[in-house]
Amino acid sequence: MATQLELARAGKISPEMKYVAGIEDLDVAFVQQEVAAGRLVIPANRLHLAKNLKPAGIGRSCTVKINANIGTSSVRSSIDGEIHKMHVAIAHGADAMMDLSTGGDLDAIRQRLLEECPVAFGTVPIYEVIIGRDVEDINEKIILETLEKQAKQGVDFFTIHAGLLREHLPLLKNRVCGIVSRGGALLAKWMVHHNRQNLMYDIFDDMCDIMKQYDVCFSLGDGLRPGCGADATDAGQIAELRTLGELTARAQERGCQVMVEGPGHVPFNQIQKNMEMQYEICNGAPFYVLGPLVTDCAPGYDHITSAIGGVAAGFYGASFLCYVTPREHLGLPDDEDVRMGVIASKIAAHAADVAKGNKKAIARDRRLSIARANLDWKTHIAESLDPITAARMHDEACKQSGMSAEPNADYCTMCGKNWCSVRINKEIKAKF
Repeated sequence: MATQLELARAGKISPEMKYVAGIEDLDVAFVQQEVAAGRLVIPANRLHLAKNLKPAGIGRSCTVKINANIGTSSVRSSIDGEIHKMHVAIAHGADAMMDLSTGGDLDAIRQRLLEECPVAFGTVPIYEVIIGRDVEDINEKIILETLEKQAKQGVDFFTIHAGLLREHLPLLKNRVCGIVSRGGALLAKWMVHHNRQNLMYDIFDDMCDIMKQYDVCFSLGDGLRPGCGADATDAGQIAELRTLGELTARAQERGCQVMVEGPGHVPFNQIQKNMEMQYEICNGAPFYVLGPLVTDCAPGYDHITSAIGGVAAGFYGASFLCYVTPREHLGLPDDEDVRMGVIASKIAAHAADVAKGNKKAIARDRRLSIARANLDWKTHIAESLDPITAARMHDEACKQSGMSAEPNADYCTMCGKNWCSVRINKEIKAKF
């Protein structure tokens, strides 16, 4: 069976392309052309599509999408807990989920999550590859078998760290934080031990052949992403990005959809350069960034530092934002951290869409503004990105101000009747 990319290049329109066109309010022929050009991907494993997947389009022509990471670890392993986090993330607007589990029965966890996941679902296969063995002991056969097994379970996109090459490692000598990507660090250790090239690079075409069978989308991992602002846009990051550009073309030639992962810590003034550089090197393939975080000194508030960077990244070309929770760098997130991370990332994505002139995003802001001006609290809250929090805060304010006893009050909850500019505006308009 043909992949979405192959269908689009043959001039055919799939049901998934039609669905994305409807959701995004785009002409379906335009969606087909963007998929054919590799500028838009629809991560949709055929087996997940046959069950419960609602496909989403990821690309500059679409609204900016967000991903939420969940997963067990050797410190904490609870399938039910991760399933609950997944539902929290999706309920608050996550467009995709990634299972980064490294503890417990990974097969069982992945299968359970997929059974209840209606959005695109991704993994980092190298995590499962090293479970129960030392990283030095992995080989090509183990990697390919793991990819095929996860593809058969219905995973929609794989993070593959094939762009980190042995010749890149000396470029890291002066880095402050070295390699912060777990996948990148594991493969670097393997290369140093065996004095060989990255085996994922060597077997890249074989991985393409497996992923093509199920239409699993590549998410080419940035093993040398900067782990702090001081390391951003350095020689190692750029060298790997050039290899990712090569791999993007190779995967697309073999019929595979591709998006490219980008940096996590980038000072604000370097974000535009990073987005433009990736677009040129990777020929417009969708860019998937972690944040990016614009400062390193806000632990506990990294959902905010990442949202600031996410707006700029989305405006300058990123198509996909990976959320960051308040507990980033400090510990594993709980349900509330997941909620806060998703909302912060969703705000960034929406703000970027508004700045880009997306009609749907602008219309939503306008509907809320009209409701606010009319003191239409029901619509005001319903149009918000987090209606639950908005409703709670409004109810609390009503009780504190005594407005709960006046359900049809013509003034807001902040100023009181005599000081409410909304009420005064209505009086002024009535004079004209």
